[in-house]
Amino acid sequence: MAAIDVEMAKDIARVNPELLQIAEVSPSAMKENPHLVEQLYSQWLSLPDTYKLVKSLVDKSKNGSVPIEIINNSSSPKAGSPSSMFPAGSAPPLSPRSSSFSRRGSGASSARFSKSSPLKVVSEPIKQLVIPQFYFQNGRPAPISVKEECLTAINEIFTGHEEGMKILDFKTVTNEICKLPSFFSTVLFKKIDTESHGVISRDEFIDYWINKNMITMDTATQIYTILKQPNNIFLTQEDFKPVIKELLLTHPGLEFLQNTPEFQERYTETVIYRIFFYMNRAGNGRLTLRELKRSNLISAMQQTDEEEDINKILRYFSYEHFYVIYCKFWELDTDHDFLITKENLIKYGNHALTFRIVDRIFSQVPRKFMSKVDGKMCYEDYVYFILAEEDKSSEPSLEYWFKCVDLDGNGILTRNEMQYFYEEQFHRMECMTQEPVLFEDILCQLIDMICPQNEGCFLTLKDLKGCKLAGHVFNILFNLNKFMAFESRDPFLIRQEREEPTLTDWDRFARREYIRLSMEEDADDGSNGSGDVWDDSLDNSF
Repeated sequence: MAAIDVEMAKDIARVNPELLQIAEVSPSAMKENPHLVEQLYSQWLSLPDTYKLVKSLVDKSKNGSVPIEIINNSSSPKAGSPSSMFPAGSAPPLSPRSSSFSRRGSGASSARFSKSSPLKVVSEPIKQLVIPQFYFQNGRPAPISVKEECLTAINEIFTGHEEGMKILDFKTVTNEICKLPSFFSTVLFKKIDTESHGVISRDEFIDYWINKNMITMDTATQIYTILKQPNNIFLTQEDFKPVIKELLLTHPGLEFLQNTPEFQERYTETVIYRIFFYMNRAGNGRLTLRELKRSNLISAMQQTDEEEDINKILRYFSYEHFYVIYCKFWELDTDHDFLITKENLIKYGNHALTFRIVDRIFSQVPRKFMSKVDGKMCYEDYVYFILAEEDKSSEPSLEYWFKCVDLDGNGILTRNEMQYFYEEQFHRMECMTQEPVLFEDILCQLIDMICPQNEGCFLTLKDLKGCKLAGHVFNILFNLNKFMAFESRDPFLIRQEREEPTLTDWDRFARREYIRLSMEEDADDGSNGSGDVWDDSLDNSF
């Protein structure tokens, strides 16, 4: 200790008071005199308090102790001070005398040393900030009150089912506890009964619905979790089949199909194709949770479960809509091989479409065919086509036909591209002795109708999606029958649209076609019933 004191006395003797009484200078001046900073730093290292602090830290480090937190009580450096030259956190501590001595102070006080150093060793334990848990693997747990309410309802329903509940009785759980459509009961039951015991105990259901936080999810996420395969992050068409089949078995509006398994299969396929046409905007057959949440499928499912008349559910599930799609396909498929050729499709709508647009469809530009036979369209491809053709007001339809007309695929419909498709329309009008409309007049009409953002004579998909009359653009270019109907402005159709604004173009088309098809079927049944009926019809015709 004596040696240390002697050394400290020598250090004190080496202190240069003039360095501690430096006037404040600008940072630029300090940069021009770097030796001054070095002298200040050396001065600080020679102070007794600095020596004690360094020795204490070295001893603690050798002993393996937790490093001591050093707190600098001095305020932020002023402009022009030495520490202002250093980046934040890298400036050396100020000299202990810098806060006590100044040229503005008296000469006597500037020669004295401060008895205490602003460098203090803090012995209090460091306060740790506790961050609450914000990630939960199975979702945020439900509040205690919600859990208790759900457990009470579960106990009531499972009363009398101490050995487990069978699948026939599980529909009550699906409706009352899970608040899901009843035709989800089978797929939910199998999701919980992973080992296929045929029964579900109360504890098994609680573990799945409450412990895995299914209770806290919104309805779309619940349905998505129930339907998807364990290793997938999307839904496929196969995932929907068990639900639609359950709907066919339980819905009163579909009981008449129970003896016709072939039409049950076609109905299931049609519903699924319609779902993916409107919802799977990527067109990859993989329905994401985001797409499911943005759609109206959940509300349509809930409405289907509550409504006995299936035909009132216009979205996806209407049997009349399925009937129209299937019959229209059957009319074109003359050899009934369940495939449609280019020659078959050109007959659609009484030869309404041009050859050029049919060629584009069969070149698979708007959508790659799911048919395994080259040059032929399968039933799924046809469903996508008829929905796009008869519902051009929807965004999937606009995207479908935009790809057809966009010959170079640059995302812009140019004057030349539109004229290419309209040329055939012009020629057909001449052949029908109709007064043809020049393309220049048509182009002006299209520009006035769409009002594109760019003043040039081209259209983008964004322009079309922002206009309610966008569907008529494609009718003008390649559907002669709808073009002529649009030009005539049928007052009956206009009044019908105003009276039923909630109906889509597809809804109106399906209703008209179903009436026509049902009348034709009734006429066929009457003609085959007896000779008297046939004779009466002949007499009336004359």
